[in-house]
Amino acid sequence: MSGYQVIMVEKNRGIGVLTLNRPQVRNALNAQLTEELLNALQEMEGSEVGAVILKGAGKSFCSGHDFSELIGKTLMEYRAIFAKSVRILEAIAGMGKPVIAAVHGHATAMGCALAAGCDLTIASEDALFQTPGVNVGFACITPMAGIYRSLGRKKCLELILTGDPIDAREAERNGLVNRVVPREKLEETAMEMAEKIAAKAPLAVGMGKQSFYRMADMEHSKAYAYAIEMISINASTEDGQEGMDAFREKRTPQWKGR
Repeated sequence: MSGYQVIMVEKNRGIGVLTLNRPQVRNALNAQLTEELLNALQEMEGSEVGAVILKGAGKSFCSGHDFSELIGKTLMEYRAIFAKSVRILEAIAGMGKPVIAAVHGHATAMGCALAAGCDLTIASEDALFQTPGVNVGFACITPMAGIYRSLGRKKCLELILTGDPIDAREAERNGLVNRVVPREKLEETAMEMAEKIAAKAPLAVGMGKQSFYRMADMEHSKAYAYAIEMISINASTEDGQEGMDAFREKRTPQWKGR
């Protein structure tokens, strides 16, 4: 699609595919890539795709912020840079469609947060996840805000404080990754998962995702009250009624998205 220079935007079999395209710097996030990714996510939300895959061109998924744009800034400039990158994670969580990360090579610092911030993450066997900020003088604090929601407390602190990488299998064992596959199967597996979800009732998928993130930080009583309201609304929709009718009648449901 036109209008993008450092990201490739495609629609394939009803799935949106976004490819970070700065392979010469391992898809490091600069101002242009951040802006284009935000625009592409917004475009996908407004389109008819059922799910979105996020991947990186070249040898890696994403190496984090581009240091060539970070050196020598003022405090106010740093606030603006990091706030804008966090907007990517907020946009992903706020979308009504699932975003699946297909990670290979390095997912470093904000790249690690981007992998963690996607709703689901498929990793190739060669993937490495790392928050090495302490090695260059400042902790990966904004990435930590996204990573700790997927990793356990101790493992997250280990990554942040040592800067050491973990491989795909360890990331899977610790909840950062849903599935690990051979490199040559990565895109195929991500597409299969995306198509599987896209075949479900879109309204139910969107409400399920929204409810998950909303309830994550609620105390139990508020979460249950919210859940009662949301499932009642979902059940009363046309798709909710169609799904129950189709189940009783032993036929394939026809979703309308309302």
